[in-house]
Amino acid sequence: MIVTIDDNSGFCFGVTTAIETAERELQKGQLFCLGDIVHNGQEVERLDKLGLETIDYDDLRTLHNVRVLLRAHGEPPSTYRIAQQNGIEIIDASCPVVLKLQKRIRETYQALHGKSTGAQIVIFGKKGHAEVIGLEGQTNNTAIVIEGIHDLDKLDFTRSIYLFSQTTKSVEEFQQIVDKIKAMRRIGDEARGEDIVFEYHDTICRNVANRVKKLQDFAKSNNVVIFVGGKKSSNAKVLFQNCLEVNPCTVFVSSTADITPEILQQCHAVEKVGVCGATSTPKWLMEEVRKYIVESV
Repeated sequence: MIVTIDDNSGFCFGVTTAIETAERELQKGQLFCLGDIVHNGQEVERLDKLGLETIDYDDLRTLHNVRVLLRAHGEPPSTYRIAQQNGIEIIDASCPVVLKLQKRIRETYQALHGKSTGAQIVIFGKKGHAEVIGLEGQTNNTAIVIEGIHDLDKLDFTRSIYLFSQTTKSVEEFQQIVDKIKAMRRIGDEARGEDIVFEYHDTICRNVANRVKKLQDFAKSNNVVIFVGGKKSSNAKVLFQNCLEVNPCTVFVSSTADITPEILQQCHAVEKVGVCGATSTPKWLMEEVRKYIVESV
């Protein structure tokens, strides 16, 4: 049995930067983080032991004159206003890709705000996800969030639509949504004025999206795949399904504690076992899983 780790798995650039920033700033003294720094319980626990204190929005409102790290997901304008009012020093580790998307949505909202066009700013993303909360905030929480084609009944196809996407969503699913909206808008086109438009912006991070093919190639090259990801991670759920599509012998674990005797038996019965993970999965955790499988022989 040969057990290998996927070289292309692990933290994306934004998460890596946020964690490195946290480690560096912790050396200067007390540091709070607004929300889990990454959707991986083991990494959150590791940084907690180094002194990083995770807080929520209610905590933020009660804190004064402290330092607070903003994670890669980005934050709505309200977070910055609260920090300024409470004398909080912001350590901003928001991903540049997310900040660029926030800027585009904010500019679109400002251009449309006050006009009686009834235009709809639509975000393809997971409702309640940290990044999506930040994106909604750019529109004063007036944007419509859709999680898939099944949510398109939320839209009024007789009004203008400006579509954006959470950075970690599927490119294929985004295109399906675009095609469906185009098809729906063609119904009754003659009654629609020329000033009613449909603009869509593919704002999906290619650093994440381009992993899919490489991940699937890795999954195909192994008999059994152990996918390591956090239970809270949207990206982990998507990438796990990508692996499962090409290799039905793919199992999801969050740590070595999830590796059952049945999984070990499945691994020992084949020649090649692959360990991979999400953009929120630390390399050290994948290495820990690999070691556990190898030493269980």
